Amino acid sequence: MEQDSTKTQADGRTLFAGDAWFDPIEAGIRDRVRGFIEELIGQELEAALGRGRYERDAEAPKGYRNGTRERQLLGSFGPVALSVPRARMAAEGGGTQEWRSATLPRYARMTKQVEALIAGAYLAGTNTRRVKRALAALFGGAVGKDVVSRTWRKVRTDWDAWNGRDLAGEDVVRLILDGTVVRVRLDRKATNISLLVVLGVRRDGQKVLLAVKNMGGESEAAWRGVLDGLIARRLRTPEFLITDGGAGLERALAALWPNVPAQRCTVHKHRNLLAHAPDALHEEISADYTDIIYAETAKQVQARRRAFLRKWRLRCPAVATSLEEAGDRLFAFLRLPPSQWKSARTTNAIERLHEEFKRRIKTQAVLPSAETAAMLFWALLASGQITMRKVNGWQTLGEGLTAPVPVDLAA
Repeated sequence: MEQDSTKTQADGRTLFAGDAWFDPIEAGIRDRVRGFIEELIGQELEAALGRGRYERDAEAPKGYRNGTRERQLLGSFGPVALSVPRARMAAEGGGTQEWRSATLPRYARMTKQVEALIAGAYLAGTNTRRVKRALAALFGGAVGKDVVSRTWRKVRTDWDAWNGRDLAGEDVVRLILDGTVVRVRLDRKATNISLLVVLGVRRDGQKVLLAVKNMGGESEAAWRGVLDGLIARRLRTPEFLITDGGAGLERALAALWPNVPAQRCTVHKHRNLLAHAPDALHEEISADYTDIIYAETAKQVQARRRAFLRKWRLRCPAVATSLEEAGDRLFAFLRLPPSQWKSARTTNAIERLHEEFKRRIKTQAVLPSAETAAMLFWALLASGQITMRKVNGWQTLGEGLTAPVPVDLAA
């Protein structure tokens, strides 16, 4: 038994290193990567010169080949050595200038996919040494501390540029605003902070992240700081707002855009209604509330809203009071074309981002810093790890709002 145990330990030292773990598919792909990339860059150069490698140009030549250069590139396929063609191109003022490949930029050492992978691992709280060890096997030792540090600096530069970009060109017609709580390390202690997130909806229906900022809470001052930053970067006044109903956010929006219709999230209000009633009534309240929110016409919404208040004023006054508290802001979606009601009733677009973000960081009880939390949220979208589709009913986003219909709740 002792001899078998010793043999097992010895074998364990060479686990995953023997011929049994050789993968012909991986090896075949990696062997062909170099030729594929070189062919891709070669075709780009041929297009720039207007002729193939051994063809002559009948007109004035656009340029000429000038040998090759050896380049090292790290991709998801591992490190590879490339022979990149060089060329001199005719300049406008006379003379020539060196040709630059758009496929493989001058100082690129790795593909964007690898940069996103390294940055994601770093942002999630892993230090440079741990990233190096974690990716050593995948990239054959090509990822060192200096590579991780360079990638991090690039991410930080992109983050700063994103936070300062001009928003005048964003044709945003709708804003969706909500916050979420995350735990971060602050002064060596785990502390809850709020990430305040603003999504925009362009006129073509595409959602776009406009701001994500770490704050101590969701007060009026905190939200005003986020919104003032957007206005300073020339964001246009939106046509419609969707909020989670937080008091601080409501006051900030009322002070900034008092005439812009604001929709209270119907899902958040549903939770509030249930919080004011015993568990035995939850199912009935939910059914009555759903009948209001998902009615097919504005008239049906108004009639069922009145019926809800009459019923629950008698059975559970706190529930009726909670619904009345939201006022017409809970039904601002009725001013939009019916095709947009589904996307305009809730802050679900941001809620889904919050859920995906929390799923990605659930293995870490505490993020390393407040700024890292905001950067990681942004990086998941910027790197394409999380994508956003167009809102429902986007085809009618160009249509104007209808006037609000007054509702006699005492009828």
